[in-house]
Amino acid sequence: MPGGCTVLMALFILGKLYVANAGDSRGVLCRAAKAYPMSYDFTPVTERTRLMQLGKLAPHLLGEEYSWLEYSRMLYRDAHMTGWAYKIIQESDMKFPMVFGEGKRSRLLATIGVTRGFGDHDLRAQAQHGTVLIKPFLSPQPEVRVLDVDTETITADDVLVLGTDGLWDVVTNEEVAAIVSRGLQAWDNESRAGKYRYISLAQDLVMAARGKLKERNWRRSNGDPATIDDITVFVIPILPYKQGMQVDRDQELLQEEVQVNILDKGMEAMEVEKETETEVNDEHVISNLPQVVDENADLNGDFT
Repeated sequence: MPGGCTVLMALFILGKLYVANAGDSRGVLCRAAKAYPMSYDFTPVTERTRLMQLGKLAPHLLGEEYSWLEYSRMLYRDAHMTGWAYKIIQESDMKFPMVFGEGKRSRLLATIGVTRGFGDHDLRAQAQHGTVLIKPFLSPQPEVRVLDVDTETITADDVLVLGTDGLWDVVTNEEVAAIVSRGLQAWDNESRAGKYRYISLAQDLVMAARGKLKERNWRRSNGDPATIDDITVFVIPILPYKQGMQVDRDQELLQEEVQVNILDKGMEAMEVEKETETEVNDEHVISNLPQVVDENADLNGDFT
């Protein structure tokens, strides 16, 4: 299948919350109006070192169009360098850097702005000579972060926000936590709000990123430009999972108690049955004793 996608998933299992990310989507845990990142974006800037090292070790993947070196006027930076140094420019250096730009405008091989995900097997970079595939530089390996829900003190206001880059391009983690906190206060009556409480929070986050059309341009409420990317947002409460986990544990304990009671009653029944058999055997022996005595008496009489 052509094309590709980033991956962000959350999994509740065995008392823990796992968040796995491969791409530029993001997960943030909101607790008491504070944001706790559960993932970080993978872009050409954040993975600059990995990409440049791969380009240096396998320069044939870059073709004749790109270089793993970076230049800033007369300065350059190699894969192993954190700072800049002077270099005499050669003809072989006159190539486009494989990582170009900063922030959300950064691009890998002048084509793609994300460095992890699935697919994109046939994606090619612009090249005048030969074919430069981008897939060798893309990694499907996710970053996984874990929250121990079983040992944490979880409240109804603890939620996990999962969103695509359309949200995070213009809304910070702290802004998301503030919006979630205000929304939870507005829907403090859970019996009335029900499931719409978290749906409303997701809608608030989408509107914060999309803004409104003002003078033929989309603007946020603070006047900044709104996002131009698509937006997908999930708001997931943590407490129901912990409560459900506790209910399952209580049921397991109850089943164990029932099984123990059944086993105890079975053992008692077996002991009563053994005692009854013993009494019956004793009565049978006693009933036979007089006959044995009479026979002995006859034998003794005959003998005398």
